[in-house]
Amino acid sequence: MRHNPRKRFGQNFLINQHIIARIIAAIGPQKNDRIIEIGPGLGALTVPLLEIADHLNVIEVDRDIVGKLRQQFPQEKLTIHAADALKFDFSTFGSRLRIVGNLPYNISTPLLFYLSQFNAQISDMHFMLQKEVVERMVGIPATPDYGRLSVMLQYRFDIEQVFNVPAESFNPAPKVESAIVRMIPRHASFLNAQDEMLLSQVVTAAFSQRRKTLRNTLRHYLSTGDFSLLGIDPGLRAENLSVENFVAIANLLHNRAKNT
Repeated sequence: MRHNPRKRFGQNFLINQHIIARIIAAIGPQKNDRIIEIGPGLGALTVPLLEIADHLNVIEVDRDIVGKLRQQFPQEKLTIHAADALKFDFSTFGSRLRIVGNLPYNISTPLLFYLSQFNAQISDMHFMLQKEVVERMVGIPATPDYGRLSVMLQYRFDIEQVFNVPAESFNPAPKVESAIVRMIPRHASFLNAQDEMLLSQVVTAAFSQRRKTLRNTLRHYLSTGDFSLLGIDPGLRAENLSVENFVAIANLLHNRAKNT
């Protein structure tokens, strides 16, 4: 297919066949897998996926590409959903979903948060993302990359940076490097925040001013006695806390509100 990339859709088409083969190997598709591809574009991943899988669902917002995909692939092999992935109800696909895609960088972060609400139905996800975003996703405490994105996604997923992808692997070449990330939903027993909205609020507040201590950033949430009860030094910064620390804070606040 030929198509002029559109900036408003953040289109950068993968053209490096070696990289494509590595991505397919990392995904490890099987014949009967329930695979959903977000942003199939010109079919760089679609074609090799369909060489293995019996059927593929794709979500594409660019209607010109939708028309070209319909001409290229038979309906019994490819179901095309002309829609915005940020508004799509992934629960309609059922369970054991394998979601893949070369995600537009301009919507990658909100899309990751949106997809996290369907994690009970997902087996795994493999995405091409901006390398900087992937480094933040896998960031560990006490490092510059560790932040709100790290905490909120690591709460729901085990995340692995699989390999990096140079800019020249795309047409047009983006101004940044990319990376492949693997995300596997964590077992329900790990998702022990009693109020996930409250957890998000606490994490957002804690990282709102990275250079300030928790005593300052969480002053509207925790007292000196609360820090002592939690065993957390209020002189630390948000980047020093683990995901489990943040869950403990949110649960303390939830239980207090419930009992008052």
